[in-house]
Amino acid sequence: METQTDLPPKAAAGLIGVHGVTKRFPGVIAVNNVSLTFHPGEVHVLLGENGAGKSTLVGILSGIQEPDEGHLSLVGKKTRLASPLASLEAGISTVFQHSMLVPTLTVFENLILGAPWYDRPPRARVAARMEELKREFGLSLPLDAITGELSLGQQQQIEIARALLRDSKVLILDEATSMLTPQGAQELGERMQHLAKSGLAVIFITHKLSEAYRYGNRISVLKQGALAGEIDPDELRSMSEDRAIEVIVRMMFGRETDGTSTEHRQSSARDETLLEVQDLATQGDADVLGVEGVSLAIRAGEILGVAGIDGNGQKQLAEALAGQRPAMSGRVVLGGEDITQASVAQRRLRGLRYLTDDRLEEGSVGAFPVSENTVLKDIGQPPYWVNGIERPNRIAQHARDLIQKFSVKTPNETTPIGRLSGGNIQKVLLGRELSGEARVVVFNKPTYGLDLQNIDTSRQRIAEIAERGLGVVLISTDLDELMALSDRIAVMEGGRVRGIVQNDGSGEALRLRIGRMMAGEDEQELATA
Repeated sequence: METQTDLPPKAAAGLIGVHGVTKRFPGVIAVNNVSLTFHPGEVHVLLGENGAGKSTLVGILSGIQEPDEGHLSLVGKKTRLASPLASLEAGISTVFQHSMLVPTLTVFENLILGAPWYDRPPRARVAARMEELKREFGLSLPLDAITGELSLGQQQQIEIARALLRDSKVLILDEATSMLTPQGAQELGERMQHLAKSGLAVIFITHKLSEAYRYGNRISVLKQGALAGEIDPDELRSMSEDRAIEVIVRMMFGRETDGTSTEHRQSSARDETLLEVQDLATQGDADVLGVEGVSLAIRAGEILGVAGIDGNGQKQLAEALAGQRPAMSGRVVLGGEDITQASVAQRRLRGLRYLTDDRLEEGSVGAFPVSENTVLKDIGQPPYWVNGIERPNRIAQHARDLIQKFSVKTPNETTPIGRLSGGNIQKVLLGRELSGEARVVVFNKPTYGLDLQNIDTSRQRIAEIAERGLGVVLISTDLDELMALSDRIAVMEGGRVRGIVQNDGSGEALRLRIGRMMAGEDEQELATA
């Protein structure tokens, strides 16, 4: 197994400084008073969940966005990166997660994109420089090949070569290994180490904890927009991979004193199995990770938590259970009935309900009134439609009953749902999914973006649903939430379930065990370690 690389004899003073940077968007502080220093000769890894602020910080360094507060510095001097061109001129090149290449152009044409139109294409110079890059970094690219016909790994090599041809001092790799094979990821990791040894500052954003250890010299963890902690090169060199992952997991998922309850609920699980998932697989593509070989069973009254670093197949699993994503293979069985081929509406009628993590774009229609949003999934169905004719009075009364039962704060049922707070939208969606004969409810990040009071309220309602005898699948990136509510916790990594652990109340030991599976270790490996 590879370990993280040693630094060059002397890593110079910071090349880029981020000083008290804050960036706000409507309703959210994406980056909150973050200070970081990026050094030449280092691979500096940025870790954090989706929404932790990594992409916003990359956008600021790339000149796509500017901070609202704080500033950047280059070699100790305050600077402003007001545009992508300014960032490039400052020597900063970014390889984004999704390719910025033109697939119909040749490798050579992509390498010289952005050069003055009136200059003759410097093919001989580029070819000579590519030979140097091949010797130095193993970048081997056929200049006349059509870019779109090359592998993802080769396309990343083009983007890295383009940065080196510009004599960039800083290379940002944003989720560069996310769609690569394990061998491709290892090759990229080794290439990053060579680039750092040559004097570049490499900023590597990843979700994979083992990659952070193996290829990084310094690791910084962002959480909810703020800097949660950092492991410097001396510390990292002194750590085993196990110890480094333990420290990272504590930074990313450590218990917070945020005022929400984290006491483990009393289990209400019964013997009856409500939902079985047998060897389920879904199709993946260039932008979406498929799931493979997922097997789960959810009992009546049980909350089965699903943990994992965001982007490892949890949403795809939820959509496959709800019927929004077709299964390639495997079975979904609800109450003994095979519903693998059933539609979303058919699953809903049988009692399988789904609350998406995207309340406004997927879960509701913001311009529609609350009343219409309460029956969005029942359009054409009695008692709200009879013989194809809408019954507005019945819909309005249903909405008023839901508003009262779930304590929704809204002027009335005719208010557009998009005007409500996130917590009240969540209450409406929860009430909608629990109407009728619900049997199993799938929650995808149900408390994400809510305030503390609504987080507690949502957690209490989830616990109450289980106490009523319904089965609950709770997908969350908040490990404290899962440990407080779940009877068992399944851990997903790379589209697979790495293991399912009993929530035995063992606290930090359980947290570390889950974190190790998030990093890609199987439960069987941990049991024999």
